[in-house]
Amino acid sequence: MKRRTATRAAIAAAVAVAAIGTVTVGMAQAGEERRGKATEQEIAALFDQWNAALQTGDPEQVADRYADDAVLLPTASPRIRTNHAEIADYFEHFLQKKPKGEKIRSVINILDKDSAIDAGVYRFHLTDPQTGVTKPVEARYTYEYEKRGGKWLIVNHHSSVLPAEG
Repeated sequence: MKRRTATRAAIAAAVAVAAIGTVTVGMAQAGEERRGKATEQEIAALFDQWNAALQTGDPEQVADRYADDAVLLPTASPRIRTNHAEIADYFEHFLQKKPKGEKIRSVINILDKDSAIDAGVYRFHLTDPQTGVTKPVEARYTYEYEKRGGKWLIVNHHSSVLPAEG
């Protein structure tokens, strides 16, 4: 009888170890998937980094947040910008207004481990270089990000003044 009880106990212990091992492997795989995929917080922080680049007043620092083949459909210009020089040129003029942005509403979609979209509404506080008067401007935005060479870059950025409700 003792031998049968010991065998049952050994089998039960082996089953428990196997079950724990299976759960542990599953959790490790899930953790790897989470680590591989961007988080909403990580993508949200990219706007903060872009906004901090605006605060430097240096158009090159802002343009460096964009991929070389990025497309910018800017708020304050009718021209589509499709390369680093054109994007830097836009920001050279835009930065004269000392823009400071804040998100009002954001919807982030993680597409895969190397791409995400952040769309919503933001408000910029712009200062008129002539008068020094600051006024808020609300706009819709979409940022499409891709991780290239381990660095998140803007590959598409659209911004347009929020239309009046009608």
